[in-house]
Amino acid sequence: MQKHICNIIIFIGLALDGFAQSTDTVKKAPPALAITGSADVYYRYDFARVNNDLTSFTNSHDQFTLGMASVKFEYKTTKLDMVADLGFGPRAREFDYADAGKGIDQAIKQLYISYSPAPWIKFTGGTWATHVGYEVLDAFANRNYSMSYMFTNGPFSHTGLRADLTFGKSGFMVGVSNPTDYRTIPAGGFSKKNLIAQYSYAPSDNFKLFLNYVGGRDVADNKVHQYDLVANVKASSIFSLGLNSTVNKSSLAEEDQSISRTWWGTALYLNLDPKSWFGLTLRGEYFNDKDGVKLPAPCNIFATTLSANFKVDGFIFIPEFRMDNASESIFSKHDATPTKTSGSFVLAAIYSF
Repeated sequence: MQKHICNIIIFIGLALDGFAQSTDTVKKAPPALAITGSADVYYRYDFARVNNDLTSFTNSHDQFTLGMASVKFEYKTTKLDMVADLGFGPRAREFDYADAGKGIDQAIKQLYISYSPAPWIKFTGGTWATHVGYEVLDAFANRNYSMSYMFTNGPFSHTGLRADLTFGKSGFMVGVSNPTDYRTIPAGGFSKKNLIAQYSYAPSDNFKLFLNYVGGRDVADNKVHQYDLVANVKASSIFSLGLNSTVNKSSLAEEDQSISRTWWGTALYLNLDPKSWFGLTLRGEYFNDKDGVKLPAPCNIFATTLSANFKVDGFIFIPEFRMDNASESIFSKHDATPTKTSGSFVLAAIYSF
């Protein structure tokens, strides 16, 4: 079925291309090259004086640590868009874990070409950041510096072919990709593909809704389906909130028996911006891993993170407090005694242009 979907997408693109060429009388805009980038560094102190972090990108204690230096090249014409988004540093390496040991390949965050035969449709081929979830890789685009458990457990990126369609206030995306996070499929897994999809609804700038899906087989031949909801609400000029809920279901084939496993989570982001140069974000996240898929032991975690954002032009300074409370003793104290709680403090500096 996925092969047929891919063929249909290509056929529609060719047909629309011919139609656009025969009816397009609008003067083409000159090509434009945009170069943007960012860099981030941080210091993290774990109150237990050990590294208790189970989320992405802040795996350190009492250290000044590099995050990522990033540069993005985007070349646009009337119908074509080429993006090469590169990242260097620990954050980029962790994001592209599936390409570990492949040298410069690990620096590729995104690399894709998009073609729009008509204003309401766009085809994209290559590698791009996932549509699933609320948080993103680039630190300057998040209001909390530390990451959620939902982000940490993916997906991170997709490599394949997708089509984006816009009809008024609604948008649709459908595509076929390699197994989640894999740019190159390991030997023996060439037939494995994922179906990706999204429905978006944005009646105004004050409300946006996204329903996301990714499903298929992973590189270990397990069936995986993930359903995801993201909502953004701007209540006033100083208050807004975000919501992310996700559920991941997998079926493992072991000794001819199907074993189902599930993890899920919900996070609420409360944003207060009393000044243009100052903002606060409180993130409360509940993460349930009752089947022990992602955490050291089957349990659930409630994590609370309070981050301040001080902004000067492209510079952001983030002091952050975080407390994680688990239903089981999956963290440790300084003397190696197991504990259910973990706390940390982060100072992060980010610059983007």
